[in-house]
Amino acid sequence: MNLLQAVALGIIQGTTEFVPVSSSAHLVLAPYFLGWSEPPVSFDVALHLGTLSGVVAFFRRDIVRLISAFLASIKERSLRNDPFRKLSWLIIVGTLPTVILALLFESSFEKLFGKPLLVGYLLLVTGVILWLSERFSSKKGKMGAIKFTDALIIGLAQGCAIAPGISRSGATISAGLFRGLTREASARYSFLLAIPIILGATVRKLGKIILLCQTWTSFIPLSGGFLAAAISGFFAVKYLLKFLQRGRLDVFSYYCLGIGTLTVTFAALKG
Repeated sequence: MNLLQAVALGIIQGTTEFVPVSSSAHLVLAPYFLGWSEPPVSFDVALHLGTLSGVVAFFRRDIVRLISAFLASIKERSLRNDPFRKLSWLIIVGTLPTVILALLFESSFEKLFGKPLLVGYLLLVTGVILWLSERFSSKKGKMGAIKFTDALIIGLAQGCAIAPGISRSGATISAGLFRGLTREASARYSFLLAIPIILGATVRKLGKIILLCQTWTSFIPLSGGFLAAAISGFFAVKYLLKFLQRGRLDVFSYYCLGIGTLTVTFAALKG
């Protein structure tokens, strides 16, 4: 893999991790349609590490407050009507279903990464979910309205997104909308909920990056992909939150339906 390909995939990863169109699907389909060799697992980990850096940079002040509030809640054994104390526990509760589903089914879903036809079908599922959530939700609840039941349901939605083609952000934002949250509140909680999951997945496979970086030729594309994912991820979060203050999810729904249809058609014809 050369530097240009690495940067292109980094931009794709950083943008589509938060824009609800499935980053895993795009990382499968981009090499498939462009005729590139499939990137190694270590490169995928580097891209996720870059994405993590981007979202952490954007939410850095919130993260500091969340950690401080969480430690205070442990020390005092009380939430004390502190929204950051409650939110820290909501993130933990929302993370648990994802961890359980990943441990149980990750190996099964990883096999789908080599099957563009199935990825195309799952993109169609993402498109339908986004379309339904936009039309059948009240969109009234702010961040403070999130309940622990909501966190569990959104966490389950996030767990289903280990399948390539099911957008993590699309699934969690849609689940939040179905639970009555506003688009912006759903997106903000979705992005914060992504941090521990991306961090955990990256730490598990970090050794593969270290081994690959032992050669200079591998270090350059890894670094390029990392930086591209970090920068594009930061701006994807920033501008998507602004967009969702007034914009609708329809545009992403139609995009997923279009790309999914194209992928299914192309893969079926190719055989």
